[in-house]
Amino acid sequence: MTTSMKPSMSIATKFKWLVATCFGLGYSPVMPGTFGALPGLATFLLVAHPAIGIPREVAIWVIAGSLVFWSVATIVLAKWAEEFWQKKDCGIFVTDEVAGYLLTVLIFWPAGMCFWHVAAWTFVFSRAIDIIKIPPAKQAEYLPLGWGVLLDDLIASCYAGGILWLAHSQGWLDIVHTQLGV
Repeated sequence: MTTSMKPSMSIATKFKWLVATCFGLGYSPVMPGTFGALPGLATFLLVAHPAIGIPREVAIWVIAGSLVFWSVATIVLAKWAEEFWQKKDCGIFVTDEVAGYLLTVLIFWPAGMCFWHVAAWTFVFSRAIDIIKIPPAKQAEYLPLGWGVLLDDLIASCYAGGILWLAHSQGWLDIVHTQLGV
């Protein structure tokens, strides 16, 4: 199951392996899904950081395009990944984690909120809710092909984004920021 990239692999297989593992992050010995989601966080950090100067509207489109890319990659590579690692939704196959994080950012990115707060809250809640698997996210895992692999993460992201908006609208996030001094 822990088949790593080998020199004997074809270029096409190496490319699939590289994308499916999010550049090898899926091989993390602890929390491979969380480490696998890091390319999503990196995307947000690169396009949304105020110092970069990309207008928010453009950054949203770049993030949405990245979400589409990682979603399509998940669906297209799911059968290959299942055969390669000989396990359905193997923890090493982490493209769905990137898509999940990116959807959470698209749902919860309040204008005017500190960029670093958005990055932190969305990453923590996206990962926590994905791990918990609130229904129907758990049930979505049983959908065929890559749909089950992807949709459980996207459903969890909808929950995470909704919970974050609720917390933001009630001022709870501000209370935490104040208490932590950030």
